[in-house]
Amino acid sequence: MTAWTSSLWTSLPIPALILDVHDCIGDVNPAAEQFLNASRKGLHGYPVWDKVFVDAPLETAFARVREGQAPLFVNTVEVGTGNKKPVTCDVQIAPLSDKPDHVLVLLESRELAGRLDRAMSSKSAAKSAIGMAEMLAHEIKNPLAGITGAAQLISMNASGEDRELTDLIVGETRRIVKLLDQVEEFGNVRPPDRRAVNIHDVLDRARKSAMVGFAAHMQIEYDYDPSLPLTWADPDQLQQVFLNLLKNAAQACKSGGTLTLHSFYEPGLKVRRRDGSGGALPLQIEIIDDGPGLSQAIAADIFEPFVSGRENGTGLGLALVSKIIADHEGWIAVDSVPGRTVFRISLPVAPKDGAP
Repeated sequence: MTAWTSSLWTSLPIPALILDVHDCIGDVNPAAEQFLNASRKGLHGYPVWDKVFVDAPLETAFARVREGQAPLFVNTVEVGTGNKKPVTCDVQIAPLSDKPDHVLVLLESRELAGRLDRAMSSKSAAKSAIGMAEMLAHEIKNPLAGITGAAQLISMNASGEDRELTDLIVGETRRIVKLLDQVEEFGNVRPPDRRAVNIHDVLDRARKSAMVGFAAHMQIEYDYDPSLPLTWADPDQLQQVFLNLLKNAAQACKSGGTLTLHSFYEPGLKVRRRDGSGGALPLQIEIIDDGPGLSQAIAADIFEPFVSGRENGTGLGLALVSKIIADHEGWIAVDSVPGRTVFRISLPVAPKDGAP
């Protein structure tokens, strides 16, 4: 390899293997070493089937690529190493121009694609669920007002246990009205008024508000990339997103802990949406807590309406966050294990001419 191709091979983020004519491993890049949990030296010369377990007959695919000297794609294949749970991958196989009997194999995990698909579909899912809920909320609030008024009138002449019951009725109806208000608020979020915004200014406002309020029992740290360019966003809606995520993290860490705000630039992240449009989302904001983590039962659906990890949660907060980020043509994802939960928001850079 030349110095340039060697650098490209080393920096390639997708696991890649070069196989010789006998399907033995001739070379692997660092991403493949990490994926296979083995060193380049420990893999060299071994038949690929001794190190990689695939639930598809790829021997036939390798033969077709060598014979036709054209690339081949095998989608949605389970790839494992025997040491960890198999990963669903799309496999790309291509011939090497300088060695026709060798093939290049790329293993592209479907995990990120699935997360992007869930993130991009959450907006439409939210609209369908909330449309009906918003209509019902409006209709339910009127009789609830009557029930509350009647209970308050009864309590004026009640005593002892009877007053306790009327107070319970009033308290529960008010709680339901508050939930219905949240449903209506979700459905009435206006389109974002987007302009060039300094993400760190918005993050700092949210951080200071959290420090004197719901996160006063926690330590809040921040690690910002000062060279981060401006994003194209509605600053008020963006602050609502950050406050909601900070509040969720603070509520998860009831006994205290540390919240970390992290920003950085990642030029390689691009998203293609269902309508075919797409673009780069290089601006990254992470909100990290060291709490107990999300339940695995709800982690995959945490941005869907009415999915909540808290006993009395409405399941609308993160759905609203997802909707706002989708309206900003961004992406939000979460990675959570006990002791570390990371909500990551990816946003576009503001256009140079100040117009979308």
